[in-house]
Order: sequence, then structure tokens, then C-alpha cells
Amino acid sequence: MPTILLRLIGPLQSWGTTSRFNERDTGKEPSKSGVIGLLAAARGIDRGNWDDLEPMVRMPMGVRHDRAGIPRREYQTAGCNKDDTVIKADGTRSKDGVVSTRHYLADSAFLVGMEGNRELLDKIQASLQNPVWPLSLGRKSYVPSEPIWLDDGIQDVSLKEALSLWPWIVTKRSRENVPDRLLLSSESFDGSGSFRMDQPLSSFAERKFGGRYVQSEWIPFPAEGRDVSP
Repeated sequence: MPTILLRLIGPLQSWGTTSRFNERDTGKEPSKSGVIGLLAAARGIDRGNWDDLEPMVRMPMGVRHDRAGIPRREYQTAGCNKDDTVIKADGTRSKDGVVSTRHYLADSAFLVGMEGNRELLDKIQASLQNPVWPLSLGRKSYVPSEPIWLDDGIQDVSLKEALSLWPWIVTKRSRENVPDRLLLSSESFDGSGSFRMDQPLSSFAERKFGGRYVQSEWIPFPAEGRDVSP
């Protein structure tokens, strides 16, 4: 079954799966719910539309960590300091300021693959090139620095093969050593690996998520060569 490859590169990315209230987390790699949300935005699938979302949710996903990035924490406040007051939406005055901690990855780059039928992958590839809504990397303000779609981004090989063979998606920096291996995280279906609660089970309006297992392994640094199709 063919695989579509997505290039997720940006100065800031955040892929939280356990965020609650004012504490907004991020995982070390793109979450499946986050990537599905990105594809839904590209295709213009409304938050309440499960029929068009469900086929994408069924596709197995893998992530190659081309540049892991640096975990960072941002301290945000809203409201006022203790000597001031603010007017709330209901017209009353409040002395309560709000502190919100936001976690994110700085300077990270991921190659994401999803395996599915050719017709669906063609629709996704076309919509990424001409998205209905703006695309972002986990939060609306975290915009990609390069196009998410790739030339020849649909490969007629398995998910693991596509992620193993596609060339490194980042450019070597002057003081950077090219790694001799890359971390690959992919879904497992035998209960092995780490547990993630990021499998969408409903439309994003209903916000129901289930679990999946993700297994990580090191793969050799891919050899040069653009097209990995046989």
C-alpha cells in the first residue's frame, strides 16, 4: 500500500496529548491527533464531520526524527497584577491574573508518513498544496517554515520503507555532525511499545480519543537519492 510523506519543519512545534486547563504539554514528536487535524484543515473538513475524517484516522502513522529539537517552556500571563483589576466578560471586576505554562519544541524537523489507499493519498497531497484553511504545527501560531507536501511525496512502498529511505529533510549546519542513525517511531499492533492517547475516535467537535501503541527504533541514516519508489 502506498505511503504519503509529510515534512514538518518550523521554529516552534507543539504536539500535546495530555493538556489540561492552563498547562499545555507537548510530546517529543507529532501526535496522531495533531497530524490528522492538520490534514483536516488542509482538506477543509469541518470539526463536526466524522465521515470524511474517519478514513484518515484509520491510516497507520510513522514519524522519523530528523532533528529532535529542544524542549522549551513558555511562561504566559493574562489578566493583571495584584494591584490592578480587569473587567471580565460579564462586566464584573477581577483581581485574578491567569498564568498559563506552554511547552513546545524549538528547531525540530520530522518526516511523517501515513499509509493508505492511493485515491485518498492523492486527495491529501492535492489539498496540502492548496489548503482550505491555514496549516500549523500543533498550535495556530506555530506555522511551518517549509511546505508540508513533498515533490513525489506519495511513494509506492510500505510506511517503514518510505521513512527509512527518504533523504534527510534538513540541511547540515556548519558545526553540526551528520547523524549515523535516526529515530523512527511507528504504530505497533501487538501491544508493544509506549501507550499514547491520541487516536481520534470521533469528530474534533466531540473530542473523543483512544489509545494506541508506538514503538521506536533506530534506523541507519538514509543514503542519498530522491525517489524511493521501486
